[in-house]
Amino acid sequence: MVSFYPGPSRVYSKLPVYLKDAYTQGIMSINHRSEEFVAISKKTVTLLKEKLNIPKSYSIYFVSSATECWEIIAQSLIEKEAVHIYNGAFGEKWFQYTKKLKPHVKSLTFNRDEGLLPEKLTFNTPEVICLTQNETSNGTQVKHEIIQSVRKNNPNSLLAIDATSSMGGIALNFDAADIWFASVQKCFGLPAGLGLLICSPKTLEHARSVNDQQHYNSLLFLDDMMKNWQTSYTPSVVEIYLLMRVIESVKPIDNIHKTIINRHQKWEAFFDSKSEQLNLLIKNKSVRSQTVLTVEAKPEVVEKVKVKAKKSGIILGEGYGELKNSTFRIANFPAIQRKEIALLMDFLHDFI
Repeated sequence: MVSFYPGPSRVYSKLPVYLKDAYTQGIMSINHRSEEFVAISKKTVTLLKEKLNIPKSYSIYFVSSATECWEIIAQSLIEKEAVHIYNGAFGEKWFQYTKKLKPHVKSLTFNRDEGLLPEKLTFNTPEVICLTQNETSNGTQVKHEIIQSVRKNNPNSLLAIDATSSMGGIALNFDAADIWFASVQKCFGLPAGLGLLICSPKTLEHARSVNDQQHYNSLLFLDDMMKNWQTSYTPSVVEIYLLMRVIESVKPIDNIHKTIINRHQKWEAFFDSKSEQLNLLIKNKSVRSQTVLTVEAKPEVVEKVKVKAKKSGIILGEGYGELKNSTFRIANFPAIQRKEIALLMDFLHDFI
């Protein structure tokens, strides 16, 4: 089966080799306070900064998932006020989760085919502004220029970016925000179970002023442990090792970015040219995600496509939330091979 599900998705083909190496080298049994783990942790962080162009002054922390990052941000960085900007189900879930912990947070919603207007993104100095860069539920993205404008317009606030479905797939300007996070089961081509939280020095300065020390995953505790290249909990050591091996083997992000953009343009041409039954949900090309395509059709067509695809050895992503019955999703992640994309295009030709 070839998985085009937008997370967990297809893993890199060399993963079985890396897993075998982890077993034979005893990685699966090493202590997370050992010198061996420290070496893996340090190398992984170093490689991530080199390959993804993450500023040297930013800190990287290993957590369980992007969802855990929602909790860390709410607990460790928000005392009173925050604002969430979103246009889809995952952005809304992040807002609702934060609201459970910090009831005074506010939200700003916008239409999925609407581009955010920078002049409308000036706020009354909330502690954190939360923005979903790549909305997996509907296949939209917020461009770097908008992120930069939000930060410029709100210099006293921290800007937190959910890049779960884009980090590792497209080039991100990490300087444009203070907090970035993602999970590895998407563009990193790994199984679920590991998240990355990336923070600027300004973020840590604010965390010290909030001084949250009540939780195992308080940002200050994470930072204290990472100064020794360790975690505040027993992590999935093998997952961190696999991430190290993957990042070690892939090309720099600028090269990966070019491949993803090229594939995305081919997908756009495929659907925009002549399809009567299948169409891309997002009509505004300037806000389309480059890593997740959402295809709309009549519910009976969507179901037929998914069922026949599975029989053909292809797993498509389900529609999400209110779009569940009227859409399916296609991952455009780096681990997916060119021949597999050709296979899916050939299959979908019967429905064009």
